[in-house]
Amino acid sequence: MHAPVRAYVALGSNLGDPVASVRAALADLQGLRATRLVVASPLYRTAPVGLLHQPDFINGVAALDTELAAVGLLAELFAIEARHGRRRNVRNAPRTLDLDLLLYGDVCQDDPTLTLPHPRMHERAFVLRPLVDVAPQVVIPGRGPAAALLAALPAQRVLPL
Repeated sequence: MHAPVRAYVALGSNLGDPVASVRAALADLQGLRATRLVVASPLYRTAPVGLLHQPDFINGVAALDTELAAVGLLAELFAIEARHGRRRNVRNAPRTLDLDLLLYGDVCQDDPTLTLPHPRMHERAFVLRPLVDVAPQVVIPGRGPAAALLAALPAQRVLPL
């Protein structure tokens, strides 16, 4: 354990009851050891990316203060996904729950276990819109201010619930 670090986690779901799944995941994040849920964004209904013929997603972002190391936090996120029935067998496939570690302080890391910042977050309005809601001034290391990145994206369907 070390001094608390601000981390941002994207939440998404498009199977079963996605709103309930994302809300349950937020409750799980609130219960993580050595971690405090600071704020959660409003939820959004968003179009799928990649495999397009699937249900819309419900997405949001949570800000956490955590004493867990980045890889420890990632392991906790994977455990929450597994408890919610997540299977990792097809990329961009429908899922009961998806938790992505977007940012962990200003850490930049790229190894087989973890890439920070999340490698595609700057291209995705369904991530940037709720991230800017919870952290309007946040800067994505190596990319720039999240708000400017969001403004520069082509139109993507991100509708508030």
